[in-house]
Amino acid sequence: MRLEVLSKDDMNALSRELSRAGIMNRTREEVTPEISHYVVVKGTYAELVEKAEGIGPLQESLDELEFAFEEIISDWEVGAGKALDGLFDESDLGRLLVLTALIESGAVVEEDGKLVLMKKPVLDGLRVELRFPIDEIEEYLEELEKRFETGMITEYTMEKRYFVEVMEVDRELVEAALEIAEEYATEESIVEAMFDGIARSVLADVILELAEKHRKKNDLIDALLEREPIVVEGERERLNIYFDEEAIEDFLKELQTLGYLKVKGNRIWV
Repeated sequence: MRLEVLSKDDMNALSRELSRAGIMNRTREEVTPEISHYVVVKGTYAELVEKAEGIGPLQESLDELEFAFEEIISDWEVGAGKALDGLFDESDLGRLLVLTALIESGAVVEEDGKLVLMKKPVLDGLRVELRFPIDEIEEYLEELEKRFETGMITEYTMEKRYFVEVMEVDRELVEAALEIAEEYATEESIVEAMFDGIARSVLADVILELAEKHRKKNDLIDALLEREPIVVEGERERLNIYFDEEAIEDFLKELQTLGYLKVKGNRIWV
């Protein structure tokens, strides 16, 4: 069960907390690439609006641009300067795109650390560049390429990531680890780890139950494969657990390391 945290300090702190609770764990650091692909659509605002019909994501972005433009320009007099932090909110992509277009058009210039409006701009004439994650716009790609000037941007980010791996299959220890991790780990990794922990715990219980009857490893694995998928029923949800022979071979080694069983050759002892 793997939990991701945002810093090395959090990684070490979580590992210490788990160890104090008697939960076996190990830390892991990885340098991983993140690759994102975007489709870029360029043109003046008027050109994009004219040809955007039927392309939902593009129409939504254009509506956001119009709203951002009106917010920025409505109380901005020609010749007046405004601080960047008063115009730009990092969470508002529409404002960033509008300000970029205003600067590139010459309607806005920077003077003494402020942005100064040089002339009243017209939204229709602003040239903008919109980009969309390729998976969000995939169904519209053919139409976009027909109607617009398009391109592709790929962003490659190398980042250090920090993990704590919980090496337990006991249900109570898994639940205790998840409770401790709430203070340190990312929400997404906790959700993933919860299902991983439940699945591994259930699978371990089934293996140990079958190992009481099947003392040969190949017989145990055959019996386990016959029961695939193993199903865990909740009130309104169901977890289906799938596996293959090689994965079970490795999982048996984990259970042996944890002291639940012993494997030697084709023989198994619980």
